[in-house]
Amino acid sequence: MAKQGKQVTWGGRFSAGPAELMLKFSESVSFDHRLAPFDIAGSKAHSAMLAKVGLITAKERDAIHAGLDAILKEVETGKFTWNTQLEDVHMNIEQALTKRVPAAAKLHTARSRNDQVATDMRLWFKHACAELSAKLRGAQQALLATAEANADVLIPGYTHLQRAQPVYLAHHLFAWLEMLERDVQRFAHVASQANWCPLGSGAIAGTTLPIDREFTAKQLGFVDAKGRPQVTQNSMDTVADRDLFVEFASACALVGVHFSRMAEDLILWMSAEFKFVDLPDAFCTGSSLMPQKKNPDSCELLRGKSARLQGNLHTLLTLAKGLPLTYNRDLQEDKPPVFDSFDQTALCADVFAGTIGGMKVNRAACAAAVSDPALLATDLADYLVERGVPFREAHHVVGAVVQLAEKKSLPLNQLPTDEVLKLHPAFAADWVEVFDLKRALQKRRGTGMPGPTQIRRQFARWKKRLASAKA
Repeated sequence: MAKQGKQVTWGGRFSAGPAELMLKFSESVSFDHRLAPFDIAGSKAHSAMLAKVGLITAKERDAIHAGLDAILKEVETGKFTWNTQLEDVHMNIEQALTKRVPAAAKLHTARSRNDQVATDMRLWFKHACAELSAKLRGAQQALLATAEANADVLIPGYTHLQRAQPVYLAHHLFAWLEMLERDVQRFAHVASQANWCPLGSGAIAGTTLPIDREFTAKQLGFVDAKGRPQVTQNSMDTVADRDLFVEFASACALVGVHFSRMAEDLILWMSAEFKFVDLPDAFCTGSSLMPQKKNPDSCELLRGKSARLQGNLHTLLTLAKGLPLTYNRDLQEDKPPVFDSFDQTALCADVFAGTIGGMKVNRAACAAAVSDPALLATDLADYLVERGVPFREAHHVVGAVVQLAEKKSLPLNQLPTDEVLKLHPAFAADWVEVFDLKRALQKRRGTGMPGPTQIRRQFARWKKRLASAKA
């Protein structure tokens, strides 16, 4: 066993310190040092509260604050030395502060590392949600710009990866905007859930000392829309709760799923079989063997990152599922998954924005694909419905038209009118007008449809929404 050191804050009841292997096994500062700005903010608020209630003097508070500010500056400039033997970010900062400011020995009054780290993480989650929301807004701006640059382009929409009906490319990109908008709202929800101050919960049962939790909450910005302090309501739940971690990782995992689905579309569109788009060279690579290759690596990695983000979520769910209340050391492992989810989600958003921002649309290939008259087979059924034919019957009749076209190896719109008229009495000589793309899109006027009127409305809607989000 290692010799008991002064730095072990819990060592009073031990005759020997932990083994070197145990120190290596149990340290967390290698990853939780990124919490330093939030830990320092929490300590400043806590010491301000201690001074307010008379547990430390104003002079001691000011000395603690000055020392913390100096340490934060060292952290930000990379001059602070992190020591893994001090276990975590909290003890590293506390030990460094105590060496400089004797009054810092009182800083941990009425506080445990349990409510301290819970506070750090809630502050971090609020910060992380704001950062990721901004990244997603950047991806949305790139999508909107691409939609504007190609506002008149039509492509086939697909179901089961088979051509279904014609849509504007912008309509497809707007679908992606909707997905990312829900992601932004999910992060807003996580941030609101994080906006409750844990300080004062102690290790499990609070403290007998006369603290002011509401004052601390206000100092740290844990307030509602009216500026009223929000503090957690159960000390046991406060230190045991890991719902925020799961909710944050879940939000990140869904972002990953969305980017993965978008990436799959782009991979297909870039293939020689589609040729709808050409992705930017800066986000593609070649083959070490085949000189003609241009591989959509950014999109393939976006698909891969999705699996990683889902893995982080699963790790957290598994970590928490069998733990009794309240705190257990297992929970130290809650931070690497959420930190990784934050880092990877931010990176994915930037890479997606760069990929879509540099994408070029092959208008000729899109036009050729959307000219397939089979895309308007449903419109032909609607033509019959407008003439009083029940839809199920109309569907069956148009199926017969399709079968006839296949038998004659002709496009639908090139079938002889006399043969089409034989298939149902509701058909008239104007049946072939259904296959006018312009007509087909203009008739799609309802909210959420891909008609030109609705496309214009959606452009206006997204411009307004993203402008207000940026303000």
